[in-house]
Amino acid sequence: MTYLDHAGSTLFPESLLKAFTDDLRNNVYSNPHSQNISSKLTYDTIEHVRYRILQHFHTTSEDYTVIFTSGCTAALKLVAEVFPWVPEGTEQPSSRFCYLTDSHTSVVGMRGITASMNVLSVPVKPKDKWLLEKDWLPTEERNCTTPHLFSYPAQSNFSGTKYPLSWIQDIKSGKLCPVKIPGKWFVLLDAASYVSSSPLDLGVHQADFIPISFYKIFGFPTGLGALLVNNRIAPLLRKTYFGGGTAAAYLAGEDFYFPKKSIAERFEDGTVSFLDIIALKHGFDVLEKLTGGMEKIKQHTFALAHYTYTVLSTLKYANGAPVVRLYNDTDFSDPDVQGPIINFNVLDERGEVIGFSQVEKMASLHNIHVRTGCFCNTGACQMHLGISNEDIRKNLQAGHVCGDDIDLIDGRPTGSVRISFGYMSSFEDAQAFLKFIIATRFSKSDTEIPFQSSATQLTTEPAPDDHSYFNSINKLSPRTHITDREHRNNPSGTERAVGWQSPESELESIRAALSEVAVPKIKRGGKPITVINIYLYPIKSCSAFEVTEWPVGNQGLLYDRNWMVVNQNGVCITQKQEPKLCLINPSINLKQKIMVIQAEGMDPISVSLEENTGKEAVIYESKVCSHRVKTYDCGERTAGWFSTFLGRPCRLIRQSPDKKNDTQHKNTKGLTCATSISLSLVNEAQYLLINAASILQLKEHVAPRLKEPLEIEELIRRFRANIVISTPESFEEEEWAEISIGSLRFQVVGPCTRCQVICIDQQSGERNKEFLQSLSAARGKKTNFGIYLMNQPLRSSFPDILSVGSEVLPMLKENTEIQHPTFSEEKCSG
Repeated sequence: MTYLDHAGSTLFPESLLKAFTDDLRNNVYSNPHSQNISSKLTYDTIEHVRYRILQHFHTTSEDYTVIFTSGCTAALKLVAEVFPWVPEGTEQPSSRFCYLTDSHTSVVGMRGITASMNVLSVPVKPKDKWLLEKDWLPTEERNCTTPHLFSYPAQSNFSGTKYPLSWIQDIKSGKLCPVKIPGKWFVLLDAASYVSSSPLDLGVHQADFIPISFYKIFGFPTGLGALLVNNRIAPLLRKTYFGGGTAAAYLAGEDFYFPKKSIAERFEDGTVSFLDIIALKHGFDVLEKLTGGMEKIKQHTFALAHYTYTVLSTLKYANGAPVVRLYNDTDFSDPDVQGPIINFNVLDERGEVIGFSQVEKMASLHNIHVRTGCFCNTGACQMHLGISNEDIRKNLQAGHVCGDDIDLIDGRPTGSVRISFGYMSSFEDAQAFLKFIIATRFSKSDTEIPFQSSATQLTTEPAPDDHSYFNSINKLSPRTHITDREHRNNPSGTERAVGWQSPESELESIRAALSEVAVPKIKRGGKPITVINIYLYPIKSCSAFEVTEWPVGNQGLLYDRNWMVVNQNGVCITQKQEPKLCLINPSINLKQKIMVIQAEGMDPISVSLEENTGKEAVIYESKVCSHRVKTYDCGERTAGWFSTFLGRPCRLIRQSPDKKNDTQHKNTKGLTCATSISLSLVNEAQYLLINAASILQLKEHVAPRLKEPLEIEELIRRFRANIVISTPESFEEEEWAEISIGSLRFQVVGPCTRCQVICIDQQSGERNKEFLQSLSAARGKKTNFGIYLMNQPLRSSFPDILSVGSEVLPMLKENTEIQHPTFSEEKCSG
């Protein structure tokens, strides 16, 4: 089969389907509007795909929002519905909807919505002379803010002509004006055809709206598209209908509705097609693996189109008449102005058009798949075929409608033939098509087709790497240059990490400084409160690393949760999905500047503590709970180690040093700490503190329900705290507002609501679901245990150190007396 309708829909590779179905077999994905584990996994994966889409278009969530739709058409309809149009009849100048006539039906169809809003639509022809603002707009009207929308395709789906992306800025700045009217112009760039074979850099060409359909890029899934919205215009958009998942609050009995803050959630009515969205991640992976990126696709597909166009344009009958009539605006010499689309009609020796329906039927006999008709682009069809508006009306009266096989009326064509190339198209495909034209229009002695010329040398010999086919087309397109990216492997080592020890002189200086620090205290008698254990978790959800003294950084304990394990979709794997993570033992050796990772049955592996800031570090956006973080991959060697041990594809990633997770945390509302809080890959806060006295009391109530012996150390490890203290009374930590430990001051953010991770024995990885239920019953249907802390470091030249044995000095919440909880009653933790 020779498939040449990639502009309609490209083909999907087998590896994409396999990766996707393997994903579905290995994971359970459910409605992302729920809060259960599978729903959280779905939600996080969808968010990762949003970031992947933005990364593909060289932008970030700071500038654009991805709104998933059922396709490009739905995205266009959404723009027409929510754009802040100013109708005719108001005091200020009314809005205009302008569109290039060489546009898809779905763009032109937006005028149906604008007309219902009493907004005028103005078609603009590609060859019209555009106005310059300085030539006509009076000074007093240059500050008019009436919004207007101009839409044009980045690439014509009819001819493959690429329209200048520079128009975006020229129109938005007022340098170019589609029509003579004051106001502020916004630009809708129809990128559906363009992005299937060309890279689009939204960091440079910042259109306001970019609708796309993913099946044109990947072939699968179908029925899924997106609208990329520039965040600058998002606040101006108006939405009337609200569906499931879009409301922060609403009343059924009164006209009250308040939308969600997230732009995407506000405009995605109902449940998104979450399984299809998950498939996109595999689409991006496979596309990159097979091709090496969009620039290589652009060069490859253009080279095939250039070659085919060159041969077609030179084919002539014996009488000198051309074999085809080509409909193009360029000479196919530059991939920046011409895409991999060729539009034509076949002619006979007399120059008469052979109907496209006949050509298509003949092509099918040769097992060649082409596209015929007007391709949902009547404007371009009229322009290139010379069909007048009156002709369209007459053809309709004659019974011709879009999509039928009436190809000629009164000897004149109603449409044409289109072929288009995709990244999996080959030189053999181009040859097969040209041979078909030769076979059906010539006798064997009439002509010879120049399949390989001195200017265009092609080969299909495979190269030995993942981009084998695309490496082979280097001979075809000298513009394309491929360099293999080498992954740096971190040095391995078997040395066991040792705890951090500060010089004795520094400790004495710190202790001397502490004696001069005034810290508020709670007046109490009896035994002092002390730190008895300190744990850090270098790799999120892996085993604890216990120390007696440790430096404190801006994000908490130094190197605490700086790394995490992610699945093949880039989503964080925790013990909820993979209990075996607790059997992975990372330890930090500050002297050697390495993290050693160990697990039973595995050779130890080491990872450098030096932050990778080189150019080879590929930065990704990941999500931990509701926090967006920048991360980079730790390489193939560590990925192989974790994948082998866990028995599933996964990778180790590290938080990037270039942009920490600085955010106004939801739990810090009303606190007096810094307005910007730096977090590592933690869920909620920098530190988690638990009380050994509370553990002891909890044990008394939980052990009988579990009917098995519980060791205190095992319980402490289940709760995965950073700081373990011992107080005279249990649960008194829940009444604290602030605490001081040595030179460090902390604010209490709130209680830690426990999840099913406490059901996992941190020594064996075995799960006992009764544990969380027992905690809930013991604490009066609540699962709070421990408190979150944020650090407020003193402005001191001395290093901040947290040490076992340090005294803990708490401050009670205002107007609060310590009330120890009764386990049979519900307690408000404040």
